[in-house]
Amino acid sequence: QVQLVESGGGLVQPGGSLRLSCAASGFAFSNYHMNWYRQAPGKAREFVAEIDADGNTYYADSAKGRFTISRNNVNRTTSLQMISLQAEDTALYYCQTFHASKFYWGRGTQVTVSS
Repeated sequence: QVQLVESGGGLVQPGGSLRLSCAASGFAFSNYHMNWYRQAPGKAREFVAEIDADGNTYYADSAKGRFTISRNNVNRTTSLQMISLQAEDTALYYCQTFHASKFYWGRGTQVTVSS
């Protein structure tokens, strides 16, 4: 079955960096778009970044210039490199894909930006 497992979250000071990873299994990873979403406390889940099967990338305005999404089809992973983190980036970050007419989500990895 499809599984997505995120890692790499943690506590970071404002202006710091983190790299999130998502390990995927159970589907033909290289053929599918992979997405990152996030959900801050008390807020709706929101789109962060997408990478399609050809490696084209798309970002939310809040992520442009600071976040970089990438994929490694050999390792079946997608990553989100984040720099210049601010308090408003604090959220639970989720990996997501759409496969066989169904959305799949990981359990998320917590990113907390605080001094």
